[in-house]
Amino acid sequence: MLEALKAAGMNTAILSNGSPDMLSGAVKSAGIGAVLDDVLSVQDVGIFKPHASVYDMVGARFGCAKNEVLFVSSNCWDACCGAGYGFFTAWVNRAGEPMDRLPWKPQVVLADLTTIPDIAAAN
Repeated sequence: MLEALKAAGMNTAILSNGSPDMLSGAVKSAGIGAVLDDVLSVQDVGIFKPHASVYDMVGARFGCAKNEVLFVSSNCWDACCGAGYGFFTAWVNRAGEPMDRLPWKPQVVLADLTTIPDIAAAN
């Protein structure tokens, strides 16, 4: 999926509440470093998601508007809060969990990542 996004000329990144050391290990373990343009950690702004300054890092890094971002998460709260910030969000709900009761909802709910390249191309 990440390879397809990169082949289509899109930027890819991780935006996480994790520490840089933890994220570095995860990226290395998954073998996805070559298809990521960046790995953004909340440690750079000193506060956790869903604070807006965390999401602001995406626009600052990639020079894009909120509505140009496809934000994908396997955590419902994360996808909901990203939508509240102004990102187009996809919640990957592999286990069929109920929607979190938050004021925002992800625009797309998916069972897996297979259609992410198509969703990204359409937005």
